[in-house]
Amino acid sequence: MDFQHSERCREFMGRLSTFMEEHVVPAEETYARELRESGDPHHQPQIMEQLKEQARSLGLWNMFLPDEKDGAGLSNAEYAPLAEILGRSPIASEACNCSAPDTGNMEVLHLFATPEQRERWLAPLLAGEIRSAFAMTEPEVASSDATNVSLSIERDGEHYVLNGRKWWISGTYHPHCRVMIVMGKTGGGVGGSGQPRHRQQSMILVPLDTPGVSVLRNLPVFGYLDHEGHAEILFENVRVPAANLIAGEGDGFMIAQARLGPGRIHHCMRSIGAAERALEAMCARAASRVTFGAPLASRANIQDWIAESRVEIEMARLLTLKAAWLMDTVGNRQARMEISAIKVAAPNVALKVIDRAIQVHGGGGVSEDFGLAWAYAHLRTLRLADGPDEVHKMSIARSELAPHVSAQAR
Repeated sequence: MDFQHSERCREFMGRLSTFMEEHVVPAEETYARELRESGDPHHQPQIMEQLKEQARSLGLWNMFLPDEKDGAGLSNAEYAPLAEILGRSPIASEACNCSAPDTGNMEVLHLFATPEQRERWLAPLLAGEIRSAFAMTEPEVASSDATNVSLSIERDGEHYVLNGRKWWISGTYHPHCRVMIVMGKTGGGVGGSGQPRHRQQSMILVPLDTPGVSVLRNLPVFGYLDHEGHAEILFENVRVPAANLIAGEGDGFMIAQARLGPGRIHHCMRSIGAAERALEAMCARAASRVTFGAPLASRANIQDWIAESRVEIEMARLLTLKAAWLMDTVGNRQARMEISAIKVAAPNVALKVIDRAIQVHGGGGVSEDFGLAWAYAHLRTLRLADGPDEVHKMSIARSELAPHVSAQAR
């Protein structure tokens, strides 16, 4: 593995770092104020639209997409450090049209969409004109096992009819959200398809304003209402054209696996970026605050926290970069263990670092004044999103045990 970033990657890193320092971070306070003064937690602050125009003009747009025509043409290993830089600010990813779940949805459409689907949905997503959601998780089943998904997608002539309930559907409350990619069961509903378990799922495009789609509520996380929302949605006899099906019936599980690989790299590197910023805040606070006649930075336990944070961040970053490199060189399938490992390691490291920063900030750390409490709440969800820690650990353990189990069987 080459630890040297490519020249193209370094050039992007330089431009993106400058954009972050000169425009994005200074805009955070304005963004928060405009959102607060609107009285609507899902208002789109005007400053965000200004940042998007600046990012586009600087060529810092759709950097996640490896296609050179629609994206920046960067590999996973080249985009990973850019995702880390974006993770330093809660508003940076949207400013560069690199926000989840849009990134995953655009990847799906880029890989599997028909020309008509690309024109109607992918083009405006790439242009940043609309936002989207990905509806997979359900309240009635353990959705960490994707084969449990039970929303029915049944063929009726030239349409499909959807019935079921989804929740934790991120992005739905964004004022620009227009479409969802919905995962459900095809071919006779739950257990009725007669197909293997991994061939019973399909994905379909559902415009948010389709009759029968009811957005029931916005789910808070530790009391925070996310700007883009985490919705619970009821689908009651929702009819969409059969042409909205992505790929073919039974391809949903395959599409989900293709979607989640790069997304986990993005999530983990953004987590590392958030951890880096929290470590900087912890150091600045420790150096400036005095207790019992001496700076906090002189206390051995604070120094331990700072040192441990640096070590843990470096380990998580190297593991994630290795996973990205493997995805580029041998493919997602051969990188499964590393992808699972980073999904466990990176969010946990970020949470440790942010928790230490909160402690060093005292009461201010749990307020909204420093952004640490919000960051902790946001990152805590990543131990559940894209598969909980326990599922990834199970996958890692099976990989480690496989040769030993095979030897015992012989």
